[in-house]
Amino acid sequence: MNHTLAPAKAPLSEKIGYGFGDMASSMFWKIFSYYLPIFYSDVFGLKPQHAAFLLLITKLYDAVSDPVMGIIADRTETKWGKYRPYLLWIAVPFALVGILSFYTPDAGYTFKHVYAYVMYILMMTVYTAINVPYGAMLGVVTEDSREKSVFSSYRMFFAYIGSFIAMGIFGVFEKMVGGNVGEASPMQWTGIVTVIAAICAVLFVLCFLMTREHVKIERKSEGGSSVKDDLKSLASNGPWWLLLGAGIGMLLFGSIRGGAAAYYFSNILGTSAVLTCAVYLFIGEIAQMAGVLLTVPISEKIGKKRTFIGVLVAVAVLSSLIWFLPETAGGFWALVALQILICVCIGIEAPLLWSMFADVADYSELKNGSSSTGLIFSSSSMAQKFGGALGGFLLMQVLAIFSYDKDLAVQGPATLSAIKALMSWIPAIGSLLGVVCLVFYPLTSGKMKEIQASLAKSRESRLG
Repeated sequence: MNHTLAPAKAPLSEKIGYGFGDMASSMFWKIFSYYLPIFYSDVFGLKPQHAAFLLLITKLYDAVSDPVMGIIADRTETKWGKYRPYLLWIAVPFALVGILSFYTPDAGYTFKHVYAYVMYILMMTVYTAINVPYGAMLGVVTEDSREKSVFSSYRMFFAYIGSFIAMGIFGVFEKMVGGNVGEASPMQWTGIVTVIAAICAVLFVLCFLMTREHVKIERKSEGGSSVKDDLKSLASNGPWWLLLGAGIGMLLFGSIRGGAAAYYFSNILGTSAVLTCAVYLFIGEIAQMAGVLLTVPISEKIGKKRTFIGVLVAVAVLSSLIWFLPETAGGFWALVALQILICVCIGIEAPLLWSMFADVADYSELKNGSSSTGLIFSSSSMAQKFGGALGGFLLMQVLAIFSYDKDLAVQGPATLSAIKALMSWIPAIGSLLGVVCLVFYPLTSGKMKEIQASLAKSRESRLG
C-alpha cells in the first residue's frame, strides 16, 4: 500500500465542503430519529410493536451492508478518488428513497407493513452507500491528527446546522398542523420531507465539488491485503470494538430521548407547553453547535478519551434529572435548561467519535500494514444505525408494553410514566454503557503521538 503525503493544513473551503456532507445526512437522520416513530404509529398506521421490530430487524441487514460498503469503497479507483465519488453517485437516490419512506400508500395493513420494511431497508442501503465513504474521507483529507479533529469539528458543526434547519422546517410544519404532527395528513408529511430531501441532494453535490482526497492510498494488485485479511484485522482490532460500543451507547441515548420528545410534548406537556416540540429540539441543535466549538480546545487540554468519558457521564446525570421535573411552568423551563446543557455535551462528544475512528485507522495501519479506512469507518455507520434502531425498538416496545394508544385523548398513568422514563433515565443507561467501553479504550493522546511518529517514518520509507 502506497501513501502520497498531503499538506497538514487543508484549505478552509475544503473543511466547509466536508461539513456540507454531514449537514445533508444529519437533516434526514434527525427526522428518522425524532419523527419516524410517531409517523409510523400515528400517521402511517403501524402498531407500535410492529414498528419496533421493523426498526430492529432491519439492523441485521445493516450488520452486513455497512462493512460490505466499506470494503467496496476501499477498493474503488476513480479519477476523483476512492470515497468522494459516492457523494455524487448516491445524492439523488438518497433523496428519492427518503421521500418514499415518508409516503403512506392507500392500501391495506399487510401491504403497508411490507412497504415500510422495503422502504426502510432501501433507505438504510442508500444511507450506507453515501455515508460510509463520506466518513472514510476523514482518513484521506489530511494526515495530521489535529487537522482530522478540526475537519471532524467542521463536520459536526455543519451537521448541527442541518439539524437546525430540519427542526426549523418541522417547527413551521407543527404550526401548520396545529402543534401536533401526529394529526397531520400523510401527504403533508410527504410534502415536508420532499423539501428537506431536495436540500440534502444539493448539499451532497456541493460536498463532492468542494473536497479533495489528498492522501492517496493504493493497493497493490499482488501481495496486497485481501478482503479476508481486512476482516481478520478488523476483528482483532480491540480499540475498534471498544469505540464501536461507545458509539452505539451514545446513539442509543440520542435516539431514545429524541424519539420520546414528540410523545412527551403531546401527552405530558400538551397545550401547557410554552414551546412546541420542534422548537425544543431546535434549541438543542443550537446548543450542540456551541458544544462543537469546545471540542478541540477541551480535548487538546485533557485528551480525547477523558473528554468523551466526561461528557457521557454528564449527559447521563443531566438526563436522569428530567424524571424529577414537575409538569409546571417552572418544571418546563428547567426542562429547557437541561436540554441546553445535555446538548452542549452531545456537541462535544460527536466530533470526538469521528476523530477517534480516524485514530483507530492509523493504529490499524501501523499494526497490520493496511488502514482499511472505509471498512473501519463503516463501523461509525453501524454504530449510528444500531444505536438508532435499538433505541427506536426500545422506545416503541416500551410504549407497546405500557399500552400507548394514539386514539386516546389522555393516556393512562402507567403510559405517562413510561413516556417520562423514555425522556430521562432509560436513555441514560445507553450513555453509561458507552462509558464502560471507553474506560478500556487504549488509544490515549500519548499513545497516538507514538503511533503517528512511527507512521510518519514508515510512510516516508515507503515513498523513498
